[in-house]
Amino acid sequence: MDWSSILQIVGTTLGLIYLWLEYKANIWVWVVSALMAITHGTLYLNSGIYADAAMQLYYLLAAIYGLVVWKRNSKDEKSGSIKHTPVRWILPLVAVYAVLHVVIYFVLTQFTDSSVPFLDSMSTALCVVATWMLSRKLVEQWLVWLVVDMISVGLYFYKGIPLTALLYTLYCVLAVAGYMRWRRECRRVMAG
Repeated sequence: MDWSSILQIVGTTLGLIYLWLEYKANIWVWVVSALMAITHGTLYLNSGIYADAAMQLYYLLAAIYGLVVWKRNSKDEKSGSIKHTPVRWILPLVAVYAVLHVVIYFVLTQFTDSSVPFLDSMSTALCVVATWMLSRKLVEQWLVWLVVDMISVGLYFYKGIPLTALLYTLYCVLAVAGYMRWRRECRRVMAG
């Protein structure tokens, strides 16, 4: 078994654990996220998917941030609850995505030999936004992840890492299930 296959198996296993913890809104999601970032960062770097590889450093830092925020908010029932994205945040989130997409695309086209700069930069920019939304326990983060997952399935099959592509296919299904569960949980919290 080669190094890429081992990383794909470990990454897939961690990814499944991560999804379960995210679905349950369990704080341990951030620890698994950090381990997954290290594993996937190595895999993507070796596969020439540079923006996704660099993104893993962001995920590592976001895991630390998310752990701190969730731990702090767990003491306050209201702020630690799942909630919808405030309307006033939508435009800034879209703007952050757009700027990141353009900047990452520029970096990939000017400084790397990436064969997939548009999709790589798109999924990476969306990941930044979705991870921040997860740290705030926003229901709609699941919808952003669904878009990322759909892009990633094609990207990873194209780049020859099929186990990871299959994991992201499962992520698509679970993103829909997670969205529905978090939406129900948000309604329950708001009603109670």
